[in-house]
Amino acid sequence: MNFKRGYLLLLVFITQFSFSQEGIAVYSDYLSDNYYLLHPSMAGAADCAKIRLTARQQWFGQDEAPALQTLSFNTSVGERSGIGAIVYNDRNGYHTQTGAKLSYAHHLRFSRSTLDLNQLSFGMNAGLTQSNLDETSFYLSNPSYDPIVNGGIVQKDSYFNVDLGASYFYLDFYTHFTVKNVIASKRELYTDIETDNLRKYLWSVGYVFNVGDNGLLLEPSTMFQYVDQTKEKTIDLNLKLYKNLDFGRVWGGLSYRRSFDGASYVDGASIGEQKLQYITPILGINYKKFMFAYTYSHLTGDVKFDKGGFHQITLGLDLFCKNTRFDCNCPAVN
Repeated sequence: MNFKRGYLLLLVFITQFSFSQEGIAVYSDYLSDNYYLLHPSMAGAADCAKIRLTARQQWFGQDEAPALQTLSFNTSVGERSGIGAIVYNDRNGYHTQTGAKLSYAHHLRFSRSTLDLNQLSFGMNAGLTQSNLDETSFYLSNPSYDPIVNGGIVQKDSYFNVDLGASYFYLDFYTHFTVKNVIASKRELYTDIETDNLRKYLWSVGYVFNVGDNGLLLEPSTMFQYVDQTKEKTIDLNLKLYKNLDFGRVWGGLSYRRSFDGASYVDGASIGEQKLQYITPILGINYKKFMFAYTYSHLTGDVKFDKGGFHQITLGLDLFCKNTRFDCNCPAVN
């Protein structure tokens, strides 16, 4: 990689970090039976209370490589309400952020009985995030060169925000829509380059097909993201296959993420363009009340920081499960 190409890549990383890395980053962990992590309207939507612990590590062997841990819990309260909580810790180089969210959801069920699922849900997160920028190891030969860098200190700032969302289930069909970071808020860590509009829109839609009479389920789905400030747009195309067994369920899938927006880079005497693309296989198992999933994301393209991929493990536990289930192919609810 020549200097100009590497410099452009660095600028791309800085831009995405400054504008998009707020709150819990949107990866593919929602496919690990974890839609609540993205959509507050899923709090209490399932027939069990759910605990999910995730750990994600990027670029093994690289110092200060990005890493994310999340712990979430959600459960139903009565027949029409759900509550939940999320705590998370995100590290990206010299920047770290920790936060917590509390959720409430209200579920409107139009179903006549458990024979048909027809449910509309509304949910809200309220959360507090603290962002830190560790400048203690910054070397400043000329302190006046960059007025926003204060070498030798750890800068901190906190902000409050809310997420709003809705979900709809009808038999084997589902869709979710969520607006994250609804309130415009501004940190003081990067005075000249940070944004005061962190809003992001997420829309998911999918359908679960019954493949024959052998307990196989096929679930194609997609998710679209739009970042308000930067106008970035990405889409996920997902396909999952489930096999129901006596002890629970085994499943696997493949996700493909592509950005609609590209970046140009200099490669020798020519100019190339590259769009963000991820390929993510995923494997999981539900054994009685326990769940385990492994996710690996591979970044494609000529311009990338490291050849290694992004590894993620999800551990889950289902509690207080109800005896009645809907007669549908709906793994996120049943």
